[in-house]
Amino acid sequence: MTFAFSGRSGLVAVLCSLLVLNGCASYYTHYAMFPAETSAGETRQVRVSWQSAEYPGWWLASNKATPIRLETQCSERVWRITDQNHSDSGTCGEGVRACGEPGKDRIAATGQPATGKDVCVVVEQGATLQGVADIGSSFGLLVSCRPESVVVKRGDDEVNMDYLRPSLVAYTVHARKVPRGTLSARLPSFNDNECKED
Repeated sequence: MTFAFSGRSGLVAVLCSLLVLNGCASYYTHYAMFPAETSAGETRQVRVSWQSAEYPGWWLASNKATPIRLETQCSERVWRITDQNHSDSGTCGEGVRACGEPGKDRIAATGQPATGKDVCVVVEQGATLQGVADIGSSFGLLVSCRPESVVVKRGDDEVNMDYLRPSLVAYTVHARKVPRGTLSARLPSFNDNECKED
């Protein structure tokens, strides 16, 4: 197959074709695991994780990232922390945050039921933070809600829905950033044996 290009526009077309074929982005997995208390006062492991695609500074595309998953050991509650670039970002304001879910959350400061317009979890990292793709290796995680019920009934079973205890001071999170697809990109696992009742 031959290509007939001339001049500067031809060179640009060839370069663009090669870049599209070879890909420009570098792909990463970001994660952290740390111990913290839940709203019920139990010490559990908490895991945050997300994926990102980073482009060279000269490339036209902006860096992108998935929502952040916030998970708590022994609990089925998974928070999706989003920004304005995500289709399911909710209506509770701007920034990197997770909105409350009616029937699942209460605002810790007032005890009132949380709605989809209430911010329950927010990522803090200075005034320049625009989205998940901008988050660095260290950031704050501020939790301002608590679960409506720590345990819910599902058939004959009781299911734990607890999560990080709300705090006036943000939790400090130190995340690792590793190339996606490598062995070191595997997320640390929870020890489920600690969740079993005696």
